[in-house]
Formats: sequence, structure tokens, C-alpha cells
Amino acid sequence: MDKIAVIGGGLAGCECAMQLAKAEIQVVLYEMKPDKYSEAHHLPGLAELVCSNSLRSGELNTAIGVLKKEMEALDSVLMKAAMKARVPAGSALAVDREVFSKLVTEEIEQNEFITVVRKEITSFDDPELVDFSKIVVCAGPLASEGLTESLMSKIGEQRLYFYDAIAPIVSRDSVNMDVAFFGSRYKPEDDDYLNCPMTEEQYNSFIKELKEGERVVPREFEKEIHFEGCLPIEEMADRGDMTLAFGPLKPVGLIDPRTEEQAYAVVQLRAENKDKTAFNLVGFQTKLKYPEQKRIFRMIPGLEDVEFLRMGSIHRNTYVNAPEVLDEKLALKADSRIHLAGQITGVEGYLESAACGLWVGRMLAEQAKGNELPAPPPETSMGALLGHLREAKKNFQPSNVQFGLMPALKKRAPKRVRKELYGKRAMDLFEAWFEENIKK
Repeated sequence: MDKIAVIGGGLAGCECAMQLAKAEIQVVLYEMKPDKYSEAHHLPGLAELVCSNSLRSGELNTAIGVLKKEMEALDSVLMKAAMKARVPAGSALAVDREVFSKLVTEEIEQNEFITVVRKEITSFDDPELVDFSKIVVCAGPLASEGLTESLMSKIGEQRLYFYDAIAPIVSRDSVNMDVAFFGSRYKPEDDDYLNCPMTEEQYNSFIKELKEGERVVPREFEKEIHFEGCLPIEEMADRGDMTLAFGPLKPVGLIDPRTEEQAYAVVQLRAENKDKTAFNLVGFQTKLKYPEQKRIFRMIPGLEDVEFLRMGSIHRNTYVNAPEVLDEKLALKADSRIHLAGQITGVEGYLESAACGLWVGRMLAEQAKGNELPAPPPETSMGALLGHLREAKKNFQPSNVQFGLMPALKKRAPKRVRKELYGKRAMDLFEAWFEENIKK
């Protein structure tokens, strides 16, 4: 009987292990926590959300909203946990990260086909891996040095780097509610977000200090490449004084109930948990040094005396040049026994990582039965994501799922309805693929 090792208990690893277990395949899931933590992890449980607590939009006119539906159709354990751990966030799906991790950990640990081993795997030559028919590396972009070295020795390439920055989390009780107000864009009755309004003078002073603030400097041998979808706020400010005013600090749709006017700029805070005792600063991922974060972010009206529950930080992410080193089943071209899944492949984002693990788990489960599972069509969200990992590019970079990864529409359409058409086409083609390959 096939026995498969999954290295890494993050989103991709947990999803992959559960899909294999549903096919009654014995899985050993290796997780180095709590004996060892990466620079960005803090919770002992599995499926820890490191950066934001948001799983983004659920709207079907977005590629991520479509991906959610595709994952739900494929019986995603993470989507089920996310719905149970959900906290208010408007049309987005956000979760209480501790509740989410606890739910997934319990689901994994109680499964009769999964054995969780709390141990760091530092090499593919580890004697523990000898008897496995397949090894799936879901160690994530923060894979330990030893495992990363072992992987790179297999594929014969130097590391590739980009940096992720994490936003601070603050205490709700320390926010000055004489200044801040609740409300979502165009929905003043909602209490999903706290809003801190800024005048033009306050905004300009904030931008000046943000650009001049002291930042964490990468080590000499590391190449600093930021993922475009997760730029540090000070990097955005460097692009121009008005970048933030038209980006995460845009005031559109947010009317201050005290002045009944729209402010010059607005800093939004999103709830971290169901009780709304903690909020993260939306879009404020940062590589500012800790004292500078406290000094500069307390310039924000309403946050003058704010208590920081977690400071923002920066950490290195590692990924492979997937089109060069992986085959269509996401196995190493240099060693077909080893598959990769999750962010280490070059997908970016929580659900993208989980979807990658889900597909590898499903694919290997079918392979164990003697069947072949084709990838979903490239017009679907999951198919587009997998296609991104297969298409050779001069400068391969991580990517979130987005309609731009999909083939163009075959008919002209007004811009205002184009996203709906992409979403509908994706859903229709995924349903047809599902009927033919999964529901059979």
C-alpha cells in the first residue's frame, strides 16, 4: 500500500494530507513546530496564518472568489474551517487565526489515516523518508535552511528570494474612539472595519516620516525582491507621495459620521477575531524597525496611544523556478518521487497555496488507484494557477490567482462586465471538468 510523506503542516500540507487521507492513503505529516519556529511563525498549531487574517474576496467576479468555490467543490478542509472561524470583514472572508489553526489541527490529528510527527526534516537523505513511495514538500516559503539546501542540491540552482512584510496588530481598547469610527466602504452601518481619518496636513506629515523612517536591512548575500501584491507601506510611499492616498488609504466611500464629510485619507483597521478585541492595520505590512513603527504609526489620528499586540515585520520567502524544475505533476524533474506544493512552487497567497496542496493530494490519490487526474482547464482559477507554474518565463515571479493568468475571452465585452464573464466561464468549465473527472 502507498505511504506518502508530507513535509510541512501549513495550509498546503494540511490540505494535501487530508485529500490523501480521504482516499485512505496512509500519510505521515512532518511539522517542525513546536520544537523549532521560523522567523514568522508563533502558534504551535497547524495551518498558521502568518501575515493577514484575510482570505480575500468571495465575489464571483474575482478570481479568488471563484477559487473558493472550486475548493469547496473539491471538499477543502481549510474552506470548512475558515467558514467556522469567520469574523466580519464585509464581502471578504477573514478568520480568527487562532480558532482557524485549532480547527484544522484537530481535524488532522483525529484522522485515522494521518500520523503527525513533530520533527524537522533537514534532508531528503533522512532515513525516515526511505520507505515512502512519494514525498510532498509543503514546507512553504520559510523552509528551514537544511531542507532548502537539500532541495537546491536536487535542482542545481541558487536560491531565489523575495520578501514578505507583515502588518501590525493593535488592541481595540487602545484606539481613540473619539477620532476613529466604524464602517465599511459605502456601508456606514457595518462595523467590520475601524477607520482613522486624516487631514491633508496629517497625511503629508505621515508620508514624510514614513519615507524617512529607519528600515530593516537585508543581509548582504540576500537579494531583496518584494512581491508586488504585498509591498511594505514605506515602499509604496517611496513611489510617490499620493500612492497611499489612491491605494490602501483611499477615503472613497468612508464618511466620517462626526463631520459628515469624506476625509483626505483614511487608515482602515480590520478585526482579527470574533470579539473584535484586536485589529490589524490594513495594507500596513512594513519593514520599519520596531521603534520606528511605534513612533510613525502613532502619528495616525486615533492611534496616538495605541497598544501594539504584534509589531509588523519582514521575512524571507523562498521559491523555485517552477517551469524550469517541476513537471506537470509538480514533481521535481530531477527526482519524480519528490513533489512540491504551496508557496514554495511560486504561487502566492493563502488560498492559492492551499489549492496547490489540494490538487497535488487529489492527483496523487488518483495515481495510487492507477488513474490520471488532469489539471482543471486554464480558464478556471485552479487551472490558471497551475498553468502559471508551467509556463516558462524569462523572470519567473510568484503570483496570486487573477483573471490575467487565464486565456483571454473569445468575444469583445464592455469593461464593466468583463470580470463577470471571466468568472462565469471559469465556473462553467470547472463544473464540466468536475463532472468528468471527480464526480464520475
